[in-house]
Amino acid sequence: MKNRRNQLVQLGLAVGFGLFVGVSFLCQFAPGVQMGRTFGTTLLAMLGLLPCAFLLIALFETWVKRETIERHLGEGSGMRGYFWVFLLAGFTVGGLYVAFPVAASLAKKGAKLSVILAYVGFAGVCRIPMVMFEVSFMGWLFTVVRMGVAIPLVVLTARLLGAALQRRGYQVEHQY
Repeated sequence: MKNRRNQLVQLGLAVGFGLFVGVSFLCQFAPGVQMGRTFGTTLLAMLGLLPCAFLLIALFETWVKRETIERHLGEGSGMRGYFWVFLLAGFTVGGLYVAFPVAASLAKKGAKLSVILAYVGFAGVCRIPMVMFEVSFMGWLFTVVRMGVAIPLVVLTARLLGAALQRRGYQVEHQY
């Protein structure tokens, strides 16, 4: 019952947003028009990126064995698991749009919760295209200092949060 109510609320919000943007275009309400244009631009970017990303995720799920993920990213992986997800996140294209489905796939294959959390954190702060963009505007020194602070903090936060969630009995659900 609660799931159905959530779906109705989401549908209502989507319809409300669509009506607001539509009326904004008709009345030339500048903030609403800008919201509509921004939404359209973002939607087109996602539609260009996500099908390719989901295809790669499907290939990952098909080709990479669960045992491989468990060995390199599972409970016994130690710091090696964080290194592997740091590399994986660095090459993730599409930001968090792609990082969350990849994280779900890692969870399905048996990766440790703290390693999955670290992957999402690394995908937010350590992607190669983002780092190169940062270097061009802020310089190498800023980027090295930021990465030197961000990487240990992501690992520390992921380990602490993972341990706290496991103590509370948190389990990752696989709904797909």
